[in-house]
Amino acid sequence: MLVDPNAPFFRHLWVRILCVVVPLAWAGVELYTGNPFWALISGAAGLYLAFELFVRRKPD
Repeated sequence: MLVDPNAPFFRHLWVRILCVVVPLAWAGVELYTGNPFWALISGAAGLYLAFELFVRRKPD
């Protein structure tokens, strides 16, 4: 497990959203600057975080 979705750090919704949006936004920057490899890596990290923090996370 790379991320523990039930860790106290991820308790607040805004933290979970920010942790997903930042790598996805960075993927957009990488695509814009012409680096598809790093865009793929950043996008995959953002999607993985979205899955872990919103799908697999147990409700409080």
